[in-house]
Amino acid sequence: MAANVHELRPKSPDSEKITINLGFMDLGHIDLMVQDGFYANRTDFIRTAIRNQLDRHAEVVRKSVARKTLDLGLRYFGRAELEAVRDRGEVLHINILGLARIGDDVTPELAQAAIASVTVLGALHASAEVRSALRDRIR
Repeated sequence: MAANVHELRPKSPDSEKITINLGFMDLGHIDLMVQDGFYANRTDFIRTAIRNQLDRHAEVVRKSVARKTLDLGLRYFGRAELEAVRDRGEVLHINILGLARIGDDVTPELAQAAIASVTVLGALHASAEVRSALRDRIR
């Protein structure tokens, strides 16, 4: 039965891994908070701190998103959509806050024909070939 199951679209991860450098004192304070049970681990502390800062600046972020006309969340661009854009003689200006994913079925040539610019605040998932084809259009 499992041989009959096909994944229509690969599941995108719901987070992106980042690396940060912290001073020893800051790291020690975080470890102390974890050790005392305030947080489950370092990652929990850092995520909580980031969310608190985002909440603190929510109104400024909301205004900036509106001013820059950004789409929020996850946006998937597949072959059919990009072919339709190209066939209409149009191009896309992709502006995303979150995750932009260009499907594995999109060729570099199609991406170049249908996408004029890509601005992503968050993460862009696309094949290496498509990224290379769009490298001068990614900001």
